[in-house]
Amino acid sequence: MDINFKDKKALVRVDFNVPLDKEYKITDDTRIREAVPTIRYILDQGGAAILMSHLGRPLSKLNEDGTVNREKFTLKHLVSHLRRKLKARVHFADDCVGKSAVKKAAALKPGEVLLLENTRFYPEEEKGDAEFAGKLAALGDIYVNDAFGTAHRAHASTTIVANYFDKQHKTFGFLMEREIGNASRAMKNPEKPVTCVTGGSKVSDKILLLEKFLDYADNILIGGAMAYTFMMAKRGQVGNSLVEADKIKIAKEFLKKAKAAGVKVLLPRDSVCGDKFAADASVQVFPSNAIPDGWMGLDIGPSAAKAFARTIRASKTVIWNGPMGVFEMPAFAEGTKVVAKACASATRKGAFTMVGGGDSVAAVNQLKLAKKVSFVSTGGGAMLEFLEGKELPGIKAITG
Repeated sequence: MDINFKDKKALVRVDFNVPLDKEYKITDDTRIREAVPTIRYILDQGGAAILMSHLGRPLSKLNEDGTVNREKFTLKHLVSHLRRKLKARVHFADDCVGKSAVKKAAALKPGEVLLLENTRFYPEEEKGDAEFAGKLAALGDIYVNDAFGTAHRAHASTTIVANYFDKQHKTFGFLMEREIGNASRAMKNPEKPVTCVTGGSKVSDKILLLEKFLDYADNILIGGAMAYTFMMAKRGQVGNSLVEADKIKIAKEFLKKAKAAGVKVLLPRDSVCGDKFAADASVQVFPSNAIPDGWMGLDIGPSAAKAFARTIRASKTVIWNGPMGVFEMPAFAEGTKVVAKACASATRKGAFTMVGGGDSVAAVNQLKLAKKVSFVSTGGGAMLEFLEGKELPGIKAITG
């Protein structure tokens, strides 16, 4: 951020879409903590920060009378926590445009922060409405996008608002810079061998990512329910495991492409199976290509976990996106834990390791390994699309 913020008001798009409990207390403040360096830098430079964010999807969960549930989705719940993290005066505007926002933005002094109300209270936000974006833009002198998690959305506050600032008055925050820099490092000229680990339930969600991995990976490890579609493509018996029957042909084609490209694809040789999709299911381990009827694969098995961990530990670059099993159920969490620990081990040996995707990030956080891997992305869907090679509108709006 090579912009002088002294006596300027920076309009900062942050991603404060944090989880709240029933009492509206923050249960995970990672996204707030990640935004602090950018906000503090602006304040320390003698500027003021006007923060924009969304929280949830308020317009898709209206009250019975058709009104917005403002109490559930208001960003006011975050103010006291933000004050503690920033050690600064934090004001709150009960609107993101209109008289309240304009008046409080105008009165903001250097070193102070104004948090605007949830941008998604307005349908114009997700529609990328230019007039709405213009009202937001009028509140600040400089636009800073530090919300990588929403960079794949062409929304008013993430993308369209940047059109109202010239190149000298718009920039990325430190979090955005780190996200883009680390993902680019993993994809462009990575140190080899490169191992890409992916999981989750559907091949359809990850096939673009898998095909992009063929450009630079030496090994691709596939876990999660999506592995059983690949197992079916190899004529395996997968019992009642989740399979996308209409994606078996795509899985076969991918395996052929990988072979032609000289990329080794590891599927789990065994699986931890349950007799139902439930935390209290009966559990047995079967070969992944010979799961009996009445059983479903819900995690990679112990033999597969060892093979995956061995490959990860022997790598110089590791990208991990997606859990190995139903991580939220303790009986089916071990595979994901083994992969997380292997990533930490590879990092200790000098590898560059990047973790992205909700459940993968949850795993490294729960195991207190977040600081033992090279980089944990806050991006979710944005990181997935970036790794797939897509141009993200929130990034293009700054870089042109």
